Amino acid sequence: MSQESQNTGPQSVTDGGQASTSSPLQLAPDETAQRATQILADESLLRMDAGADAICADLLSHQRLREADLHKAQQYQQQHGGQLITLLVRLGLVSERDVAEAQSRLLQLPLVDIKDYPETAPELESVSVRYMKHSQLVPIRIEADRLQVVMTNPQDEFALKSLHMATGLQIQPLVGVASEIDDTIERYHGGGKSQMQQLQESLGNEGVDDDDVEHLRDLASEAPVIRLVNLIMQRAVESRASDIHIEPFENRLKVRYRIDGVLREVESPPASSTAAVISRIKIMAKLNIAERRLPQDGRIMHRVQGKELDLRVSTVPTAHGESVVMRILDRESVVLDFASLGFDDFHQKRFEKVLHMPHGIILVTGPTGSGKTTTLYTALSSINTADRKIITVEDPVEYQLEGINQIQAKSSIGLDFASALRAIVRQDPDIIMIGEMRDLETAKIAIQSALTGHLVLSTIHTNSAAGGITRMLDMGVEDYLLTSTVNAIMAQRLVRRLDPETRIAYQVDKDFMREVGLTDLSDDAEITLYKAGTSETNPTGFRGRLSIMELLEVNEPIRRQIMKSADETDIHQLALEQGMRSMYDDGLMKCMQGLTTIEEVLRVNQEG
Repeated sequence: MSQESQNTGPQSVTDGGQASTSSPLQLAPDETAQRATQILADESLLRMDAGADAICADLLSHQRLREADLHKAQQYQQQHGGQLITLLVRLGLVSERDVAEAQSRLLQLPLVDIKDYPETAPELESVSVRYMKHSQLVPIRIEADRLQVVMTNPQDEFALKSLHMATGLQIQPLVGVASEIDDTIERYHGGGKSQMQQLQESLGNEGVDDDDVEHLRDLASEAPVIRLVNLIMQRAVESRASDIHIEPFENRLKVRYRIDGVLREVESPPASSTAAVISRIKIMAKLNIAERRLPQDGRIMHRVQGKELDLRVSTVPTAHGESVVMRILDRESVVLDFASLGFDDFHQKRFEKVLHMPHGIILVTGPTGSGKTTTLYTALSSINTADRKIITVEDPVEYQLEGINQIQAKSSIGLDFASALRAIVRQDPDIIMIGEMRDLETAKIAIQSALTGHLVLSTIHTNSAAGGITRMLDMGVEDYLLTSTVNAIMAQRLVRRLDPETRIAYQVDKDFMREVGLTDLSDDAEITLYKAGTSETNPTGFRGRLSIMELLEVNEPIRRQIMKSADETDIHQLALEQGMRSMYDDGLMKCMQGLTTIEEVLRVNQEG
């Protein structure tokens, strides 16, 4: 940052500032306000540009901005003009909060969070609401002769001097996030309307004819609808949501986010905007907006708050319109690490042992949304070396992995799992990953691949590890082929992870221990468990999810049981005797470690 910007930026404006016969904040006529603005406009812009270099350097050093993105914005600025920091935000290369945090660090000024704004604003008749919105600032508190003002640009000397002249008070600038300042101005001075409500008003209340495709396309391309859909996505990212559900009903449009595996309803657009909102999403996903009778699938590549997001979009027709679900695949936040997924030493050592076998089949089983694909991606990452050729066939390809050949299945053109697998085996791979064992034909090709020296990883939908064996037998796989190829089956579920900063410890007695099965895992008279606490920043007390699991290794005793046509219960019991830890017991151990709650384990597991 230049010496000039450091000296003129964050300091309070006092009586030493230049006086004027009237303040530009009080002037109503537009031409007078424009004349006053021109007095210091050039000087203010110079300081903002001087500060932009320091802000960009800070964003780069904190890995909030990539050099390639900065060059892209600078090229755009050279061609079209504008302020660099504003362009970075508008292009989605950084978030408003990233910029605010950078300014707070550089200027050594407090960053005011949305929860820290006072309930009411100080009464300042000399400062107009229009000026606050134009300058993106909001006065929040008067202490003695000092006025605290939250600003997006605390280095705007013109705004600081104008406020001082208008109020006669010393100005103490604070840093704020632009959207939060806008919401606060509206809350203080605009009837308490949220950003969503303002967008609703701009959309109007008239319904739209669903059959008029061109009108729908035009409406979906208008600024209010674009801002509304972007706001829905932005809030989902801020809430750490994994899915966005947009569901039309007779008199309302419901928006829900899945956060840590649990759906939560949020502020929704009006029912009159249903057709426009859904059409906008379908246009972004390159879907046919005229087709509303059949389900459709697509993808959206979108930047939200500086993050590259990959959204998987699914639409299905319902009685009142199309229901849309968007799965958020945040490439930057996914961590392909066994420990982060919830593997402890007990399971990680056993799983890595079967992963390094030269051939055979490893299955991961569980219901939809139980983290099976993430576990397989983590497994592939751990064995992805230069001397191994890995090919996957998936529907869809969720995350792109460096050095791995990934094939997107497209049943509409005949490229299903079975046909893709037949081509894959001619590519001389060492390791094959199949998104899902859906039918007997796919299973047979996978078994043939395992018999000819390939390691095959796949998923299957069952409730337990032993259930994976009976499911394969039910599909029509011969028992002798199953015992010759399957090395291990892992079942898993996802439970919410306790926030370590807010969790609350409590003691449980022998009766409770006996009731939930803790006595088999501990000899202590009392055991400490944990429950969710709450805070303003995290009202649920949970942050993220982790897996609870059971790993069934198909050894010789298990093979003999399979050949005897034993049922799922018998195989499960034998596996426990052979050293397998049940999914329920794994959950209980994570409860004692303070990672989750007993209620979470009971919620996802039928045992106990």
